Amino acid sequence: MLIVLIAVTANAFSQTPGEKLATTVMSIWKDTIPIGGTSKWSYDMGVILKGFEGLWMNTGNVKYFTDIQKKMDYFVKDDGSIKGYEKEEYNIDHVNNGKLVLLLYRVTGKEKYKKAADLLRSQLATHPRTNEGGFWHKKIYTNQMWLDGLYMGAPFYAEYAMLFHEDSAFNDIANQFIWMEKHARDAKTGLLYHAWDESKQQQWANKTTGTSPLFWARAMGWYSDALVDALDYFPPTHPKRKMLIDILNRLVNAIEKEQDKTTGLWYDVINYNGPGKEKNYFEASASCQFTYAVAKAVRKGYLPASKITIAKKAYDGILKQFIKEENGQTNLHGTVKVSGLGGKPYRDGSFEYYMSEPVIMNDPKGMGAFLLASNEMEILKTQSVGKNKTVLLDRYFNSEKRKDATGANVYWHYIWEERSHPGFYTLGNIFERNGAKLSSLDAAPTVANLKGAAVYIIVDADHKKDNPNPNYVAANDVKVVINWVKAGGTLLILANDSNNCDLQHLNLLAGAFGVKFTDKSLNMVKNDTYEQGVVLPGAGNAVFISPAKMFLKEVSALEIKSPAVANAIKDGDVIIATANYGKGKVLIAGDPWLYNEYIDGRKMPAEYENYKAAEDLVKWLLNPQPLKGSK
Repeated sequence: MLIVLIAVTANAFSQTPGEKLATTVMSIWKDTIPIGGTSKWSYDMGVILKGFEGLWMNTGNVKYFTDIQKKMDYFVKDDGSIKGYEKEEYNIDHVNNGKLVLLLYRVTGKEKYKKAADLLRSQLATHPRTNEGGFWHKKIYTNQMWLDGLYMGAPFYAEYAMLFHEDSAFNDIANQFIWMEKHARDAKTGLLYHAWDESKQQQWANKTTGTSPLFWARAMGWYSDALVDALDYFPPTHPKRKMLIDILNRLVNAIEKEQDKTTGLWYDVINYNGPGKEKNYFEASASCQFTYAVAKAVRKGYLPASKITIAKKAYDGILKQFIKEENGQTNLHGTVKVSGLGGKPYRDGSFEYYMSEPVIMNDPKGMGAFLLASNEMEILKTQSVGKNKTVLLDRYFNSEKRKDATGANVYWHYIWEERSHPGFYTLGNIFERNGAKLSSLDAAPTVANLKGAAVYIIVDADHKKDNPNPNYVAANDVKVVINWVKAGGTLLILANDSNNCDLQHLNLLAGAFGVKFTDKSLNMVKNDTYEQGVVLPGAGNAVFISPAKMFLKEVSALEIKSPAVANAIKDGDVIIATANYGKGKVLIAGDPWLYNEYIDGRKMPAEYENYKAAEDLVKWLLNPQPLKGSK
């Protein structure tokens, strides 16, 4: 009993604040019980589950994905219909959970999720708009745009447009942000009012500008989070992308001035000095939202690096003031339950109104905002590992394409963007968590296109079985790559067994570093007999420090000579090898084993620590230091 207690206690201390609060979420709303305890298709569920998505990616722990799927499957039926959702209500809040529907579609490929996403997208196609084109917040709130609505609609809209090639939609998405700022921004402070009434008829609306009276913190939090999330899917060359980044910078400059210098937090109503101001209070959800937006924006390069001090100070204040360990669980205090405008009973947007709304513990909106903030602040700790380094993934030697849901021919096998089993999305996430930038190379390597890359990855080179017109590794490719490595580049080659990879031509490159892929296939796993795929890295492994047991299947055994050295051996056969070459280094394995299927936790039993192996490999690849000894 004592040993178990010590283990549990040690685990609690090793958990991040986000993991601890996620445990509370899972305790309050178990299994399929909808978040919030309501059977309504409620937007706050989506906020928490996006936090769970981040925890899944940051830890490799599949329990977070499992909970996302359980919660969403309570609502999404086999025919793609959504329990509790009424399109004709034209409530933009109801679009928010579509982000999780898209996640499930991308990960599982199940058609029901595609149908549900299509249903939510169809709402946006006919959703009421202002004369300019801005989405009304709800059909019952005629002519009104609220800051909140940008978070509810824009990130889903952008991801859907990216996935299904709706290129023209990005203009519409950008305009939602541009119009909202144009109408809601206060020229004096740079802050954004909660909402704007185009008709100027609402009691709360300024009869000249149409804006609501005050600056509600969470509304600006929704808007700032919407910007950093929607930008994830915007084409890099889109002409309005910079406009969105400029909007974000203006808003962050404004909220920075309002950050409390002592606590690092923000008041519920910002920049208020009128009657009753002593009732104002620091609010948890908005402070978390600003933390998330600023930290992510700095990481993505949208904000100057110096702005990270805003997020650091805020997060410290959140942990001190709002996170409390009580009765055996972690709780989040200080979130206002709701604040809106109009409706019945009528909400007039006055300070008195905002102060009348209850402030509660463990509100889903606040908990979700905290999870997002905590995830970003954990990522911040490892950004220095690969800062300013580009990881270049080949899509030339491995150039498999297939038709997607729209009929377009797209890359799919071992690529950064693919979230289903054959993709490298999870591995890419680990690289990004360690500060690296991801890129893809759709052409043969040259001096010019390898310039600037710190790591170059070649995976499972095609033969005619994979691609009727394969791009084989040629002598000039070998020359370019070995010179790049010699000058300081880090090369990762992941092959496959001979039935699934062109080993003949790939050996031209591997051979330059003392490695030959053979036709001997190892770890030929039958069905799910996982123990047949065991690879033990062994104590003192130069690369794989953390995992005790790894899983690789259908591996091409390696023959090695100088400068290559064995890294992992099974029954006398080399499975992984490394080499120093000039100022650079190389790791070569006979299997492309770090794709989603084998590191995201959905398939592999937890005893196979491929996620930890991927984390170790990423750190080794991004570390410029060679192994001991050099050619």
